[in-house]
Amino acid sequence: MHITQWIFRAEQQLAGRVALENDGREQTWQQTADRVRRMGSFFHSLGVHKNDHVSILALNSALYYELVYAIPLIGARMVPQNTRWAAPELIYAINDSGSKALAFDAAFLPMVEKIRQEEVPVERYVYMGDPADCPDWATSLQSGFPEQAPFDKLIQSDDGIAGIYYTGGTTGFSKGVVQTHSAIYTSAIAMMSEMDVDETSVYCHIAPMFHMADLTATFGYTIRGAKHLFMPSFDPVKYMDTCQAKRVTDGLLVPAMIQMTFDHPEFDARKMKSVRRLSYGASPMSEGLVRRVIKAMPELRLMQAYGQTELAPVVTLLKPEDHVTEGERSYLLRSAGRATASSLLRIADEHGHPLPTGEVGEVCVYGPHAMLGYWNKPEETARTLRDGWVHTGDAGYLDKDGYLFLVDRVKDMIVSGGGNGYSTEVESAVSTHPSVAQVAVIGIPSEKWGEQVHAIIIPVAGAPRDAEAIMKHCREHIADYKCPKSVSFRDDPLPLTGAGKVLKRELREPYWKDKDRQVG
Repeated sequence: MHITQWIFRAEQQLAGRVALENDGREQTWQQTADRVRRMGSFFHSLGVHKNDHVSILALNSALYYELVYAIPLIGARMVPQNTRWAAPELIYAINDSGSKALAFDAAFLPMVEKIRQEEVPVERYVYMGDPADCPDWATSLQSGFPEQAPFDKLIQSDDGIAGIYYTGGTTGFSKGVVQTHSAIYTSAIAMMSEMDVDETSVYCHIAPMFHMADLTATFGYTIRGAKHLFMPSFDPVKYMDTCQAKRVTDGLLVPAMIQMTFDHPEFDARKMKSVRRLSYGASPMSEGLVRRVIKAMPELRLMQAYGQTELAPVVTLLKPEDHVTEGERSYLLRSAGRATASSLLRIADEHGHPLPTGEVGEVCVYGPHAMLGYWNKPEETARTLRDGWVHTGDAGYLDKDGYLFLVDRVKDMIVSGGGNGYSTEVESAVSTHPSVAQVAVIGIPSEKWGEQVHAIIIPVAGAPRDAEAIMKHCREHIADYKCPKSVSFRDDPLPLTGAGKVLKRELREPYWKDKDRQVG
């Protein structure tokens, strides 16, 4: 398996159909395949060869899409870089991966100037922006690749490695996940098999393309021959306007983006009426928000994808038919869905032994989409990948029908009075209160219990900030011992990773900074 073959398959079968649209410029599958071949030759001419690593630091664009295929075409390995990272984090990942080349766009020119001042292994800087603006220390991609002869081979890197994908770093410094062409294919096919996507579909890249979630959509929608549309960054109004103007049918958003769209004073469901399918993932979405989306757009087919980079990344899917708000199946809104065709799930105790149905433990996954390991981290790999099973670090349980219910990150569990509390469950209950726009639940110090459950709430504009009312509402939905013992309100956005996950360690820090230990 070689991921670039999907481009050439589309060229054979859909040569004249529009493949990509960026800033109003369209190109066909035939044109796209030709550009990918020439970009491969361009990097090869710069001295990038089999097994070399190429970092990409750029906003969403058609050029980014083409690089994702051009780099592995010549047997090199892509290393997408998190666009929200600071210079030290990027320098770490570039050094850790040993990237020989760095492709970047105009938005990151100042950042790359900083990176160049440090000791990094980069030999070639490739500028993706307007050739007229290319600095003298870089090589222009757009002026260089069209003159190249098309690269006419598919070269496979050793061990079939497609790239190194760095984790979001919610619980510590980021790790480079090594994924193969076959693992990526397996995950993309498992997701696409549950979606009625074809060459008439229009997928909008609005989630960041460096993230494995959007990359999987990149691959899956390419396999189906769908049209790809690109937005460089997320803006709720621009997103809605784009959906309306370009008749977007499909998208993948992180819950934070969905929240911002539906909270926006200019939200207009009519602008999104062409959208037939919307996938969400990368972090949990509260039940309250899911219900709002379904109410506002009842014809929309919602699908939740749960996974992690170590699994390329899709593990489970909560299908559209499981997104019901009334009746005996409405409890499934709190579920992450059931295993894809490529995933085998089990719930394990702290020793790795399987637990019975309904018991909470660590979610473990087996399948051909599992990572080879963490780059340069054999000890971390040994802890996470055991006998072929990826130990996800997520706590959850399986019901009798195989639906997975996530309750927390193992490191985010709140140990209060000797019992374990699970923030996801509490957040879901709090989120259904009409005054709550967003909520994050953490453990804070308690002299009596060691830790206590604390809810940090961003209220709906103009809503009362009544902590007692919210705690009472919570007690009506879950057991009293699980409910928040304290509530605080804030107007500032919750801190997020580049993938849209809440950075709970940052929320906990003010409460634990003078303590001997901090949970998580």
